[in-house]
Amino acid sequence: MLMIRRSTARSFAPHLFSALIACALTIAILGGGGLLATRLERKTVHWIAPRDFFIKNQGLAFERAAARRTDILLLYGSSELIDPIPNRASDFFSSAPTGFQVCPVGKAGTTSLIILQKLGALGSELRGRKVAISLSASSFLTPSLRPEFYAGNFSLPAATGILFGDGIDLNLKTAIAKRMLQFPDTLAEDGMLQIAARCLASGRPVDRIVLMAIWPLGKLQNIMLDLQDHFEALVYILGRARTIPSWLRAAHPHKVHASNASDAEGEVTESFDPIRPARDAAFRARIAAASEWTDLELLFRTLAKLKAEPLILSMPIDAYAARGVSRSSREVYYERMRELAQRYQFPVIEFEQHDADPAFLITHREHPTPRGWMVYNRALDDFFRKAK
Repeated sequence: MLMIRRSTARSFAPHLFSALIACALTIAILGGGGLLATRLERKTVHWIAPRDFFIKNQGLAFERAAARRTDILLLYGSSELIDPIPNRASDFFSSAPTGFQVCPVGKAGTTSLIILQKLGALGSELRGRKVAISLSASSFLTPSLRPEFYAGNFSLPAATGILFGDGIDLNLKTAIAKRMLQFPDTLAEDGMLQIAARCLASGRPVDRIVLMAIWPLGKLQNIMLDLQDHFEALVYILGRARTIPSWLRAAHPHKVHASNASDAEGEVTESFDPIRPARDAAFRARIAAASEWTDLELLFRTLAKLKAEPLILSMPIDAYAARGVSRSSREVYYERMRELAQRYQFPVIEFEQHDADPAFLITHREHPTPRGWMVYNRALDDFFRKAK
């Protein structure tokens, strides 16, 4: 019996040694690959920054690289950032004509809940950093965030990064988790994230214990997702931004349209209907009931906790949405936006003088015209070059 035990021990030792070597090699390869990718991200950040593409929007690697540069301004928004309209900020500042570039992050259907997850996942990278956020008035004219819009923009690295990260406090994470739980399909994709969100939202002592137990696993998952993110960034850089196959892209909530000549020159005109009392009252009710206000305040709380320096660019109400609605009712939106921004002492530009102006926004699409983008660009330039 003693000889059998000794034989088993001797045969077990080489297998254990081989396993340790395999683990060490795996860690070395992954770590080396991550370091290589990080170095290439830093070297190519000015080439990457003005571009908009799937990997950049869904991951965090390129956003983190841009956040570490003092001559790049991160600009978060929705479909207006990727619509190929002349003078858009990413193109206008691509050659850094005034000393900085604009790095757009966003696609169709992006709202405050998605943006705050990205910012929260970046954490301390944003401390003292200027960041611009473009908001669409239409988001505040719908009662709730559409699940397909949220799912189409959901980023697992961002979601796990904010819940298992150290950038924000427990109370804020709890409020964010409660909102995330209202979109269960996205959480169902990852069991660890789903458990963390439920434990945070419940607040019960037993769930806090469960959260503490899975916390190391969540941190490990963040590391693995970060390595995967760096690998995808490395493939993109080495491939010199070749077109990504359509089957690798997430479905957009709605299509991006190319601008036509009349849109580009801001020549579209709308004949306004007389004020309709029913439409006017419905407009006020939609503003009052919109869940986007809740998400926007969560976004502002996140920015405040991260000690970032944001500029809020709130698009004016477009001509189509303003038809049959009184000026006083439209003013409700602008006043509420100002009040919320002032509560957090964030600068906000609402472009209210361009309310219902088809020369500023392309009607029906809520995207700035080339002329509107130049006004946007002036605001971004003034903000970035203003001394702290």
